[in-house]
Amino acid sequence: MKPQSLPTVALCLLLALVGGCVNQTIKSTAVPQLQQPATAIPEQEVLDVGVALFDPGISALEDDEPVYPEVRRAEATFIAKELSKTLQDVGVWGAVRVVPDDEQFTDVLVTGTILHSDGEQLKLQVQVTDARGITWIDKTYSGTTSKYAYEGRTAGQKDPFVMVYRNIANDMLAVFQSLSSKERLAVRQVAELRFARNFANDAFEDYLSVDNKGRYNILRLPAESDPMLERVRQLRQRNYIFVDTLQGHYNNFADDMYGPYQEWRKLSYEEVIALRELKTEANRQLIAGAASVIAGIAAQGSDNGYARTAGMVGIAGGGYLLKSGLEKRAESNIHTLALEELGQSLEAEITPRVIELEDRTVRLSGNVADQYDQWRELLADIYAAEMGALDAPTTQEAPTGR
Repeated sequence: MKPQSLPTVALCLLLALVGGCVNQTIKSTAVPQLQQPATAIPEQEVLDVGVALFDPGISALEDDEPVYPEVRRAEATFIAKELSKTLQDVGVWGAVRVVPDDEQFTDVLVTGTILHSDGEQLKLQVQVTDARGITWIDKTYSGTTSKYAYEGRTAGQKDPFVMVYRNIANDMLAVFQSLSSKERLAVRQVAELRFARNFANDAFEDYLSVDNKGRYNILRLPAESDPMLERVRQLRQRNYIFVDTLQGHYNNFADDMYGPYQEWRKLSYEEVIALRELKTEANRQLIAGAASVIAGIAAQGSDNGYARTAGMVGIAGGGYLLKSGLEKRAESNIHTLALEELGQSLEAEITPRVIELEDRTVRLSGNVADQYDQWRELLADIYAAEMGALDAPTTQEAPTGR
């Protein structure tokens, strides 16, 4: 190939590379209607739901992903609370509670991990299982919002990612409606027996079997008049009271966090968009600059004086584009630092709270799960003290048709 043809090749390469840098992003901001049951659910079939605090997903983050641990931990609580509010609006569930961990002491348990959250996109990995150990949902949900979600009246009306919560709620309702009355009743019975086994395994061990997939089946049921079963139910009610007390904390936390968090989301959204545009522009300029320099150097080998002059101009112009591209990247780093400052400002809004219980004061911070473990230990002590010398529970036949 002749030297004077190299600038042309470089130019073609430049156009191809620059064209390849253009990314087309398709955003979905549609908010689905929240589905509700067509008929009333019999009281004995109503299932309670526990929404465990989400896993912040910090351990799975990429090294170059700008995420602030304290913000993610706050989001883990906020998202669980928002999802529980959406589930309450469905009108099919019993009590919907945010719970500190994934211990299955409720009929239906929702757990999840935050895969991505930056104000523009929310991506969650969600699992829903019932007390029998049967998985209802294991799915990734994502939603993309627009700048309009953070402007005017819209920002105060609903969470920008309500579409994510509604999709989860609609899927859960679909599974619930597919269950027979016997299956719903079995879920409630297994949940009660699993709770009982946790505090009195010796007494209730033979009432459930577990297969190699971790699924529970009822072998037999305690008699309704059995005093041990009555104690377990009283204990479970006390646990609900404690968890309901935590709801007040989570409600206050979410309310206090909402304002600054939405502002952080809005600013984060703006920073993410700006950062993406700057990186794209920087890459274009770096590619264009490099191609221009290559073309200019190649032109210096030409016998044509005009070509050599054009080559010198190309080298100078390419150098400018390279310098400009590097400056753009430096500017993008400034935006990254701005995100860090926003995260730090939010951290100041999520200070621990102290709640008053009947017999003690509990300080709730980032270690609510540990406090819940201590509460369960206390429940076990209460159960042991109350049971005394009661006999093992009497039994009745397990329901047929399971």
